[in-house]
Amino acid sequence: MPRTSHLLALLAALLISTAAHAQPRGPEILTSDVTRFYALYDATGGKPSVEQIQKDYLDKATPSLVEFAKLRRVTAQSIADRLAKDPAMYVKAKQCMAVLPAVEKRLAASFVKFADLYPQARFPPVAIVVGRGKPVGTANQDGLFIGLEALCAADFMNPDLEDRFVHVIAHEYGHIQQSGTDFEEGDPNATVLRVSMLEGVAELIAELSSGSVGNPGLTRWTNGQEAQIETAFVQDMDSTDLSKWAYNYRPDQSYDLGYWVGYRIAKSYYLHADDRKVALKQLIALDDPKAILNASGWTPGMTMPASE
Repeated sequence: MPRTSHLLALLAALLISTAAHAQPRGPEILTSDVTRFYALYDATGGKPSVEQIQKDYLDKATPSLVEFAKLRRVTAQSIADRLAKDPAMYVKAKQCMAVLPAVEKRLAASFVKFADLYPQARFPPVAIVVGRGKPVGTANQDGLFIGLEALCAADFMNPDLEDRFVHVIAHEYGHIQQSGTDFEEGDPNATVLRVSMLEGVAELIAELSSGSVGNPGLTRWTNGQEAQIETAFVQDMDSTDLSKWAYNYRPDQSYDLGYWVGYRIAKSYYLHADDRKVALKQLIALDDPKAILNASGWTPGMTMPASE
């Protein structure tokens, strides 16, 4: 090989290596769907019809909104119904966009922390969209989607709006790294243990990268009840009936306790590990939730070991 070609090849290899180990930037936050929705909202005095929502919002959707609508059954009718039922939710959502610049800055630092712990981490854009009042957030292998009106209304999760955005988005980035998060209700593999671990690992990732779990509000229901809740969890962990443990928010009652138990199991496994980077990789893969549980050192009601 001529000397010049050899040097060019070395330079190319160096650039590739440098890019692969570059600190992540971000996040890229996409808001064009929100802009379009609120242009329609303002033009109709906050009362767009089903037909207008379909024509001027959903029919002009970005790929992110198309995917979000498919994943979470968002339709023009469901948006119109929620607008009529809870108009204040959509007023509040428009105002809460003001926190996004500060959120972006804090998440950029979180990405750096997470990339150090998990070098394979992927950081696709965050799409902010307007939906039917739920869910707060969802993710798949291709992206992360935040329901603006749902997250802005979720004071029960965290009263500080900026913190809520940062920690929930960090939780959802945890899901982006996982596989096996798409399942139908009753799927024999979607046991209470597996689903709780999937959510619990995402909560651990949020804590490690952003400083807090996505939903610290769960402690309202768990403080002083640790042994009772986790003993009941053990009895149900092989069941595919998720109704007592996940995706069951209701005001003024306990909800999503599987997230909290799964987080405690994941954190115990992580803190007991000799090599925490390896442990985190195993938690994200979650090939065998029962083996992770058995090796975690977790017992119902246990006091969590010190972080260091």
